[in-house]
Amino acid sequence: FLYVSLFRLKDLEVPKLGDSDVHVKMLAAPINPADINMIQGRTYAILSPLPAVGGNEGVGEVLEVGSRVSALKRGDWVIPANAGLGTWRTRGVFPEEMLLKVPSDIPVLCAATLSVNPCTALRMLTDFETLAPGKPSAKQQEFWGDLPVSSARKTWIYSHPGDSVIQNAANSGVGQAVIQIARASGIKTINVVRDRPDLPQLVERLMALGADHVVTEEMLRKPEMKDIFKSTPKPRLALNCVGGKSTTEMLRHLQPKGTMVTYGGMAKQPVMVPVSAFIFRDVRLRGFWMTQWRKDHVQDQESVAGMMDTLCQLIRRGQLSAPACTEVPLQDYRAALEASMKPFVSSKQILLL
Repeated sequence: FLYVSLFRLKDLEVPKLGDSDVHVKMLAAPINPADINMIQGRTYAILSPLPAVGGNEGVGEVLEVGSRVSALKRGDWVIPANAGLGTWRTRGVFPEEMLLKVPSDIPVLCAATLSVNPCTALRMLTDFETLAPGKPSAKQQEFWGDLPVSSARKTWIYSHPGDSVIQNAANSGVGQAVIQIARASGIKTINVVRDRPDLPQLVERLMALGADHVVTEEMLRKPEMKDIFKSTPKPRLALNCVGGKSTTEMLRHLQPKGTMVTYGGMAKQPVMVPVSAFIFRDVRLRGFWMTQWRKDHVQDQESVAGMMDTLCQLIRRGQLSAPACTEVPLQDYRAALEASMKPFVSSKQILLL
């Protein structure tokens, strides 16, 4: 629970620009579940000293740079390099190393939601299992046709049945990014959502993003799941953002020696795994936190740049879009915070700054 009345909209003086600082005009910033968890202070690993500015993600435009700033200039778009920047503001002065430059030719909502959910999705899809694509679509065949790939390799790519991924909270920001990135990579997805009054509309929207299958948590326990695996191989990778029974049921469908990655705990319940899953199927349980990945790669900016470039290319090709968003003026922040905590809400609240 979050007391929205604890928040205040205040006018503060912009700090003086230092030699290594960047003056940024924020354009847009989302309200993510991690922002709420950080404010609640119960389960999140980062706690900002109070009083604090909320928000870990967003995009801004550079207004002015200090004399020692070399990588950024006026007019550039920037996003936070790490969590805890405090993006729910109209302007801010930040050290250069706390910012990442992003191209300004992508939609502003894509840029505002780029640094957390798509990055998390891409890392989980690539860092834990080597997933092979199945028979490509016409667009993918055209893409491969332009690459210097041997004929034997192309034949293998086209004939391989491909791998699949199963995920819960599939309508979340990360879930929507997983669907799109997997689709672009030729990986099939089995997407688990909670039952809800508008389930048919949600299924339709996820299928339009590229989902192969959408099932409810209750369906995970039913024999009908066998029908899915007649056309789709059992997943080698499971992505868990919920915990509790949802995770246990999802794990039942994982291939032997498969990996389940936990990156969230929306149910606030522990991950429960039968002993037999370890002994007889040798499944692996891992965890992922995008903030920790950035800390581990602070000296490896090539990997960071490569990740951002991959995502921006997908955006430019129309293969990765921003999650369903509701744009809210900053002065209506209370309504946005309340909306972000309502159950069965698939639209991300975006503060326009």
